[in-house]
Amino acid sequence: MPALSITDLLYRWPRQPAPCLDIPHLEIAAGERIFLHGPSGSGKSTLLNLVGGVAVPERGRVELLGSDLAGLSGRARDRFRADHIGFIFQQFNLLPWLSALDNALLPCTFSARRQERAGDPRRAAERLFAHLDLAPELWRKPAAELSVGQQQRVAAVRALIGKPEILIADEPTSALDAPRQQAFIDLLLAEAVAADAALLFVSHDARLAAHFDRTVALAALNRAAQAEAA
Repeated sequence: MPALSITDLLYRWPRQPAPCLDIPHLEIAAGERIFLHGPSGSGKSTLLNLVGGVAVPERGRVELLGSDLAGLSGRARDRFRADHIGFIFQQFNLLPWLSALDNALLPCTFSARRQERAGDPRRAAERLFAHLDLAPELWRKPAAELSVGQQQRVAAVRALIGKPEILIADEPTSALDAPRQQAFIDLLLAEAVAADAALLFVSHDARLAAHFDRTVALAALNRAAQAEAA
């Protein structure tokens, strides 16, 4: 069973006549690591929101771990995402008043499955923080008081904790300097291997593609973009 299977997907923004995504097929195997790239505005983040169940397609199927997300209620999609998906959002989506540690532990608060897979969630979060060079004196600071790069690392730990089967990363290294970017990539790939997780990694930085099993160009996949260019 593939980790992700997209079939005949169509999505358009409200009140827009033409679709922004028209994807006939995309499949990602369990444990496969995919590098997805495309120019700004090409629909990469929209596709990730559909894969993560944040949005639903106008037509077609988005199946994760054999479940058709569009067939689930909004509450069921939220539960599925909490249990099975680690999502690093481009804007981080941290709760500004919570500490870095409490933000990282949120998946284990909302999902008993993630809590069980984490073992000791606090120790797991601290291990991940250490790998990403986030100093212990920052762990208790509210997220709002952290730098952009520090917030990005907290968002990464929140996605990785509890070993979700699917990892989705939207430009996750954009605020990191070169050494921390490499440490982040190394940790992300190691955690994906440890959990046998499928990884869908979006970036405009083509230099990172060599770390992944397969590279997918959204422009080549998306018939809506091809129609617009014709």
